[in-house]
Amino acid sequence: MRNKLNIFSTYILMFAVLLSSVSSAFAFPEEGMFTPDQIGRLPLSKKGLKIKPSDIYNPNGVGLSDAVVRLSVGCTAEFVSPEGLILTNHHCGFDALVSASTPQTDYVELGYKADSRTNELPAKGYSVFMTQRVEDVTAKINRGAENLTGDARAQMIKKNTEELQQQEQSKAPTGSVIRIQSLNSGFFHYLYQTMQIKDVRVVYAPPRNIGVFGGDPDNFEWTRHTGDFTFLRAYTAPDGSSSEYSPNNIPFKPKKFLTINIGGVKENDFVFVLGYPGGTTRYRESQSIDFAESTNFPFLASYLQARSEALGKVGETNEEKRIKFQSDRAGLDNYRKVYQGSSVALKRNDTVVKKRAEEAKFAAWINANPQRQAKYGEVLPSLTRISSEYYPTAQRDLILRTLPPTSTPVFKQVYEAVLTVQQGKTLTPAEKQQKLTEIQKVYQTREPILEREVLKFFLKEMAELPVNQKFRAAENLFNKFEGKERRSAEETFAESIAERENFDTPEKVIKLYDLSLNDLQKKYPNIVEFMTALGQEKSAVTARTAKFNGEIDRLRLLYQQGMAEMKGIQPYPDANSTLRFTYGNVRGYSPREAVTYSPFTTLRGMIEKDSGEIPFDVP
Repeated sequence: MRNKLNIFSTYILMFAVLLSSVSSAFAFPEEGMFTPDQIGRLPLSKKGLKIKPSDIYNPNGVGLSDAVVRLSVGCTAEFVSPEGLILTNHHCGFDALVSASTPQTDYVELGYKADSRTNELPAKGYSVFMTQRVEDVTAKINRGAENLTGDARAQMIKKNTEELQQQEQSKAPTGSVIRIQSLNSGFFHYLYQTMQIKDVRVVYAPPRNIGVFGGDPDNFEWTRHTGDFTFLRAYTAPDGSSSEYSPNNIPFKPKKFLTINIGGVKENDFVFVLGYPGGTTRYRESQSIDFAESTNFPFLASYLQARSEALGKVGETNEEKRIKFQSDRAGLDNYRKVYQGSSVALKRNDTVVKKRAEEAKFAAWINANPQRQAKYGEVLPSLTRISSEYYPTAQRDLILRTLPPTSTPVFKQVYEAVLTVQQGKTLTPAEKQQKLTEIQKVYQTREPILEREVLKFFLKEMAELPVNQKFRAAENLFNKFEGKERRSAEETFAESIAERENFDTPEKVIKLYDLSLNDLQKKYPNIVEFMTALGQEKSAVTARTAKFNGEIDRLRLLYQQGMAEMKGIQPYPDANSTLRFTYGNVRGYSPREAVTYSPFTTLRGMIEKDSGEIPFDVP
């Protein structure tokens, strides 16, 4: 359920009408991703729930939530047998299937079925995290900080957090981990007690044309007909403790497991969902939402698409690499569609316009009372001020912040060498050896084709910046070219870094540190000019971002507190990959005018989609 819950929530719910409040005496909203400790205060019996809230989440006993776990790859999963059997989404097993595949046996394409427990595939790098307790500790963390501001407040909150974490960890059962997390700019502080299982194995995964039927076109769309499931199994040491893979390990015995209702559900049935949604920002101000819709989401979607297409090129002539990067490409395509859909949804729903109207009501509410003016009067004017300073160059800043991208280690290493020489620094022998070791490590997995294509993407993005945001160094190199000629010049420049023999070994890169700036400029004039200017620009962006962040958290906290007080609705924290609860009824929906979807799909619909070609090839 990695993306069915967390990404779906990001796609559909991230910037819905934002709801917040400050007092547990207030009413709850009719929707949301609630924390487990809030379940007992929801009107669930009126909606159709027939079990007690404590049957869902019970930190002092056993509840359904004990069967719902998070995989280390970011997915929700659930125990479905007393022998540690786990059900999750098909793509959540991708990494495990890929790591076990060879050019001769592609388990993503063929699927996998273990005919015995000894033949279950070790899911390399996988862990299972079980939530044992969730507690709102906001009052404890804020104790003594109520009347403090700035650094003094931050230090008190840090002190309280560290002390409480140490106290709770000392009382926790062996194998349990306590962590405390601040959410929503400090509006909430939550304690999480979890346990990790480190031995996970693949039991069954359907073949590609079942598990990925419909592919990208059907992803996040309705109707869907994919067999989106995989079975795993969790193992522990014979004494029940968490252990790395060992043939002597035994299936984990969960406190609770779910049974599958073969009869399914009917339209209008009450349903609820437990899962681990990734991350949302539902309480943001209008300027932030506008930035997400118009700039951030479109850029991220384009970047992810460029990386996915680049990995596709890497695998075109190398079957082993095609198999290796299947999971990476699926993840990139998944998130790319999230950002594309999010941008469209925000625009279609007029979210920015609605949010501004809500803020106008907020301003009137503040101005109607002197006490509110004293407490919240600065919030909206200050948000407007810092946004007007920060967002006008946001498109350019996004590019500069992302460079050098993590997917291009050669660019990063050459960039760091150029800046070191340009700043007149000299590495000691020990520092040089440490740097060489670092370069050798990252070069083990570098892909020159990927690096070239990603660099081409960034150069093209720079070329398309508004006139007042142009990157000077890029314009100096390429502004004499237009259209295809400029693309060709950009590709040549990218190749000179990523593919030619200039920097193709760690030893060649480390030698850059031995050159004088004059020698470096003579040998690589365009590269030095570009990277020196990039370093200067990134420093300016870093300073601008730090200034913005230094003010925005304080203002967002006041903003949320004020909105909460005005609305009188009990909030839930933004999603943060921890256990959440939501509920509703089984119904169809209308995505646009004159189109209505029923809530169920059948095998007949799958056959109707059959084209005989990927991704609509029915087995």
